[in-house]
Amino acid sequence: MNASSVAAPSADAGQTRSFPTIGVLALQGDVREHVAALAHCGAHPVLVRRESELAEVDALVLPGGESTTISKLLAAFELLEPVRARLRAGMPAFGSCAGMILLASEVLDTRPDAEHLSGIDMTVRRNAFGRQVDSFETDLPFAGLEDGPVRAVFIRAPWVERVGNGVDVLATVPNGPAAGRIVAVRQGNVVATSFHPEVTGDLRVHRMFVELVRAA
Repeated sequence: MNASSVAAPSADAGQTRSFPTIGVLALQGDVREHVAALAHCGAHPVLVRRESELAEVDALVLPGGESTTISKLLAAFELLEPVRARLRAGMPAFGSCAGMILLASEVLDTRPDAEHLSGIDMTVRRNAFGRQVDSFETDLPFAGLEDGPVRAVFIRAPWVERVGNGVDVLATVPNGPAAGRIVAVRQGNVVATSFHPEVTGDLRVHRMFVELVRAA
């Protein structure tokens, strides 16, 4: 899927904010699913692989995938520092699973050469829920979302062990051995989830993010 295949409806200059341009980091991971979800929520999604493409977006989504691989590719594509700079300048961002790990200020159980972006003041434990065979789904109450809990898909997922001042906890695991573990957070214009809302067909998390970008 390329950017042109999911272009937003045309808009004049006065309507541009109605269709915010949201980049999806397209180096590795479930890029296509995020692009489709954003398009359905009224955004104009574009693929980001270069600094020049990053400069054109209002916000950025960091998809699920393999966090250490994505961090290496960010460095290889000379995007690591530009993304950090945009985050420091207030760019809205949303990270799911590996994206949550990348947005953390501290990561546990990762490789010593792995990089992160410090978009949210939090400590994240990589692969906290276990291996691929430990993947699971659950219904998850999510602060600020109406119409009941979201169906959350956890695949080799992280969880958050510490949040700093100014970080809002949006969701915790409701039951089971991991009950109480933090799996969704927000700090300012940056949101992160341990789970993959892009794979369920429930667009509420993406819609919330698009509205956040419009407001920003």
